[in-house]
Parts: sequence; C-alpha cells; structure tokens
Amino acid sequence: MKILKRRPHLLILLTVVAAVMVIVAMVIQANKMETLSPREERDRAASGTVVPSGQVDCRKVKCIALTFDGNPGEPTDRLMDLLKEYKASSTFFLEGRRIHEFPDVVRRIAREGHEIGDHTWTHAVLTDVSDAQIRDELRRTARAISRITGTEPTLMRPPQGRTDDHVSKVSKELGMAQVLWTVTAKDYETNDTTLISKRVLAGAGRDGIILLHPLHKGTVPAMPSILETLSKRGYTFVTVSQLLAPARAEPGKIYK
Repeated sequence: MKILKRRPHLLILLTVVAAVMVIVAMVIQANKMETLSPREERDRAASGTVVPSGQVDCRKVKCIALTFDGNPGEPTDRLMDLLKEYKASSTFFLEGRRIHEFPDVVRRIAREGHEIGDHTWTHAVLTDVSDAQIRDELRRTARAISRITGTEPTLMRPPQGRTDDHVSKVSKELGMAQVLWTVTAKDYETNDTTLISKRVLAGAGRDGIILLHPLHKGTVPAMPSILETLSKRGYTFVTVSQLLAPARAEPGKIYK
C-alpha cells in the first residue's frame, strides 16, 4: 500500500524532471547555433573590397553599434536629439503593431541616417510559434516599415534573442539577417540611470553591439553619460551594417 501511495508523487517528479530536461535541451541547442562577429565578417570580405565612399571603415576605426528595440513612440524623439548631438548613427529594431501611430518618428530615424531593423509585429518569442507565425510576424513589420520609409529592412532581431533553425530558415527566406548583442543594460528591469550607464560602459568594447530599450524610463536619461563617455574613449558610433562593412549581412545568419 505504501508503494502505491507513493506512485503519484513519483509520476509527478518524473514529469517535472522530463520537462526540465526538455528546457535544458532547448537552451543547449540555442547556444550551439553559430554566431558570426562583425570582425569575422569583415575578415571574410574579398581582398581589396572597399567600404563605400563617405562611410566609416571599422577595420581602421574603433567602432561600436548602439541598437534600440521597441516601438517608435515617445521618447524616441528625445533620443534622436541626443544621437544627432553626438553624431551617433544607430540601429532601431522596431515592433510593427504601433508603427502607424508614429510615422513621422520612423521617417526621422531613416532621414537622419539611422538603420531600421525588424523586431516582429507583437514581440512574439519566435521559438515558441510556428513557421507560419514567424513569417507573419516578420513580414507584416517589414511591410509596415516599407510603407513609411520606402525600404524594407534587411536585419531583424528576435525578441529575447531567442532563435533556432526555424527562425533562421524563415529569416533567410525573407532576406533578413539576425542581429543579437554583446552588451545589454537590462534596462527593462531597472529605472536606475546610473546602473544602466554603468552596465553599458563596463561591457563596451570594439565592434560591440549594445542593446537598449528607449521606452523604459531610465534609458534615455542614461544616454548623455553613455554617449559622452564612449566618445571620450575614442569610439565611432555606427549602424550594424556599417559595423560589418565591407562585408554584408547574409540573410538567415546570426551576428553578435
């Protein structure tokens, strides 16, 4: 009888263990996916390939890429003013669902020389949905961006940085490369501007890709310190595509 009474508990334990093993396997698989660094891509460029005239050559200059995720609502305009002041070309990965509410901001991002990437329509975790849903999330956003700027994005950022073979396949199909990051301020978990600045500056390095979220309250107030300090350290701010030049991001590949 004692053995019989213990069996339900044993079954629950086995179920939990099995679930944990599945999650661990998924994490291991994600970590095994090949990522390419900007420097590696530049080194792979054909010998003699030159960076387009007037563009920064990150083979010769100490470059860093600021990237901003989210919808283009306020305070993006305030952020843009700061970026303009420091001549900081950046990359904005935009969510699609609210783009139509801020067309002037999206046009300003493009007009002032920043790069616009795709951050899905609803910020869906792409590894949790079907291929059809991945395709819809990315395609709807790309079309929304194109309707405003006249250009479809060639870069995308998977929400939470979660990607797998399915995400890579659909990204390649849609002509978009995947961009992760080397530094995150984790500004989604704190409004402490000093802490946000400290995290960015501590992790910043040549050819780095920094992840920030303008809509969180502490982020834009932290930007003057970040921009000023990195400028004094000799960094040139570039878009992700400029960071890779003279190479070009290959659709479906993952860059970090």
